[in-house]
Amino acid sequence: MTDSSSLPGGTWTMGDLTVTRFGYGAMQLAGPGVMGPPADHDGALAVLREAVELGITHIDTSDAYGPHVTNRLIREALHPYPESLHLVTKVGAVRDSQGGWPPARTPDDVRRAVCDNLEALGVDALDLVNLRLGDATGPRPGSLAEPFEALVELQRQGLIRHLGVSNATVEQVAEAQSIAPIVCVQNLYNLAYRQDDELIDRLAAAGVAYVPFFPLGGFSPLQSAALSAVAARLDASPMSVALAWLLQRSPNILLIPGTSKVAHLRQNVAGAGLVLSSDDLAELDKIGR
Repeated sequence: MTDSSSLPGGTWTMGDLTVTRFGYGAMQLAGPGVMGPPADHDGALAVLREAVELGITHIDTSDAYGPHVTNRLIREALHPYPESLHLVTKVGAVRDSQGGWPPARTPDDVRRAVCDNLEALGVDALDLVNLRLGDATGPRPGSLAEPFEALVELQRQGLIRHLGVSNATVEQVAEAQSIAPIVCVQNLYNLAYRQDDELIDRLAAAGVAYVPFFPLGGFSPLQSAALSAVAARLDASPMSVALAWLLQRSPNILLIPGTSKVAHLRQNVAGAGLVLSSDDLAELDKIGR
């Protein structure tokens, strides 16, 4: 296993969990549309093992991916888990037969989802559970108290070590913090989607991690003339520049880019290590403004 200090960005501490700022998101290991098994089962296992070999200590997953697929792959590839490896999962949505993501946030839903994650991953306690809010179109206003308090009770029982929120509004982040400590917020954010800029800075001051999902634009990859210009100047890919920008945007930003290919995982790691100059950063900073 490679020393994690060699990864771009170094490490960040969430509660008592020290993780590499460059992590791995397991969502793409499932089949098309994040449904069903992967086309290349052995290839999926190889990606997970390569992530650990590279020194990555933060893997993001959910039992809704597949459903049940990515957690089972993680267990098959990596169990018994290295002591340094931390698995972060989320609850609050399930999958329907059409591939949708209907909310599942009653206290019973939350308890069932935590138990499903525990069983599939083969652990006695989950390192970190994010409560997924809103819907597939984005955050939605409303109180998170009922499902979040259910998670807090499971934390008191020793089934969860740390809590976070995902797909949340600023008001929901504040409400969660008024109920119990959270160690991370996982929201949509990238060079072109900058709605959480103020939230990121506020969380950084409080020592709370911010984990952008779809850091490269998700199913519609980032496209920008300014991004392409900086990438050409650095003889790098636009996606590499976008990852490097995120790591340099704020020290509390943790990356979880996903891929189902070992070569692409290595490319992401190398790309995130690009050093952007002040001129590069100024040019890129205009994209999402």
